Amino acid sequence: MHPAPSVIIFSVFSGMGFGLLAMLGFGFAQAYGIAGFLWWGLGYSLAIAGLLSATFHLANPKNAIKAFSQWRSSWLSREGIAAVATLVILAPMALSDWLNLGWWRGFGCVGAVLALFTVFTTSMIYTQIKAVPRWNHWVTPVMFMAFAITGGAILAGLPVALWLIWTVGAALLAMWWIGDGAFARAGETMGTATGLSAIGEVTVFEQAHTSGNYLLREMIYVVGRKHAAKLRIIAMGLAVALPALILVLIPAPFGFALAAVSHLIGALAARWLFFAQAEHVVGLFYGQR
Repeated sequence: MHPAPSVIIFSVFSGMGFGLLAMLGFGFAQAYGIAGFLWWGLGYSLAIAGLLSATFHLANPKNAIKAFSQWRSSWLSREGIAAVATLVILAPMALSDWLNLGWWRGFGCVGAVLALFTVFTTSMIYTQIKAVPRWNHWVTPVMFMAFAITGGAILAGLPVALWLIWTVGAALLAMWWIGDGAFARAGETMGTATGLSAIGEVTVFEQAHTSGNYLLREMIYVVGRKHAAKLRIIAMGLAVALPALILVLIPAPFGFALAAVSHLIGALAARWLFFAQAEHVVGLFYGQR
């Protein structure tokens, strides 16, 4: 799949933002006055910036509002509704912490659950796609949730972040290990793609198009194995190993700030690979798989 920058930024920034909002909503991290304003503001900014960046991937951003009407069948629609509900329900808690009003924490807990559910809905947008075997398994939502919770914990300055980081590493390793053989295990071939496997081996006689098109541009993207291996090392190093080392060696709050920057960059690299290495079965029609 084509690794569009807008979708990468959307999934990483919104995930980290909703992860931080969940930590603040549950009350795992609390600050009041200007500190509370800045903390909640950071969570809201990341979440909203990520959601807004997704609209740039639409042919007509004005049509984004229509996504909210398909909640019965679309995880994208559920994501939009959950995101808006989260931001609205957490607003009283953010105001309370900012002005030190001491309001009931129930709003925060409900909003925190919704924040994590929003991340889950984002992951299910990709998990449900059977035409992309690399995504179509249980590790995909686990990876999204691990990044969101860990990123939120780092931004919230929670000591448990040091241990949560390793769940991200485990999720990435599982994603790569399962994903590398997913297309072959799915058993998809030119024959199954065309429905002609019963009459013998099917091969491409001539390309279906003489020039580029949407499918070739968006659904068929090839990244070299050497480049993928290097990016995996970069992703694992910056998202997992380096932040853990920073948290051990550098005291708070500077350690958490540096760890957050490293983790964010590593998450962007990992998410780029998430899209770039995803093989869509439509490539079989063009002899690309």
